[in-house]
Amino acid sequence: MKNSKILKIVLGTSILVLPFFINSCKSVKVPTGLSVVENFDVKSYSGKWYEIARFDFKHEKDMDQVTAEYSINDDGSIKVLNKGYNTKKNEWKESEGKAKFVSSPDQGALKVSFFGPFYSGYNIVAMEPNYKNALIFGENKDYIWLLSREKKMPESVKEKFLKIARDYGYDLNRLVWTKQE
Repeated sequence: MKNSKILKIVLGTSILVLPFFINSCKSVKVPTGLSVVENFDVKSYSGKWYEIARFDFKHEKDMDQVTAEYSINDDGSIKVLNKGYNTKKNEWKESEGKAKFVSSPDQGALKVSFFGPFYSGYNIVAMEPNYKNALIFGENKDYIWLLSREKKMPESVKEKFLKIARDYGYDLNRLVWTKQE
């Protein structure tokens, strides 16, 4: 009887809390004080990008030759296809996700999901005018990516992006420089 009552309380609480939890997973905001690219054009951003550098995290651990490919879905969301070679397991990995704009499609603030209703911030904070190189910050200082349309990024662009990251308080000692062959 006592266990039954506890189970009812736990289930009742779960039913009340679950919608708030799922909704919080969907709502991603641009971090306070962070400026994203304005006049963003998703068609120009679409296509293949090479990862030049990142902060390591479990889904990209031991990965080289990492690429991200973006294409526009019929519903206006963005298909995200990440690929990379795991150097420890000697195998290619691929992950497909979906991105949506946080507010306006002309701002480089998106939310990305690879796991159902769970979204993370994807903030394009700097980009070359010709959509050749981009600097991306996540929803906190644990995520950063330097992306390029080419397998190498010009030193001048790299230095400019690193200065921006440093000015926002990123610990650049954590950067992993992706090998592109």
